[in-house]
Amino acid sequence: MIKTILFLLISLGVFADETFITQDEYAAQLYKNPRGIGCDNCHGSNGEGKLVARYEHKGNKKEFRGSDLSTLVYADFSKGLSSRVGGMPRYFLTQSEIKALFHFVNSKKDKKRATK
Repeated sequence: MIKTILFLLISLGVFADETFITQDEYAAQLYKNPRGIGCDNCHGSNGEGKLVARYEHKGNKKEFRGSDLSTLVYADFSKGLSSRVGGMPRYFLTQSEIKALFHFVNSKKDKKRATK
């Protein structure tokens, strides 16, 4: 009886190799909250960069901006995620997560070009 049920489940595709969400959905979720604070808070909703704060330091007005990610090649994108330069927090992302984030930013860039 158990063999018959397993056979039916397999033949119906219940154990098919499908993910719960698409790569685009996964990348968007990761971009919005990779480890407690989303990339969008500093880099904008599409990776275009964003003004985070204005402040004064030693009498000089300053701005803290998240960089434009859409101009980066993968090597620089990946390196930036693993360094703490310019206020970038360290996320300890896996290589597949970094690839998904890069895919997200580039898919937004490609869609923006297509609408022009």
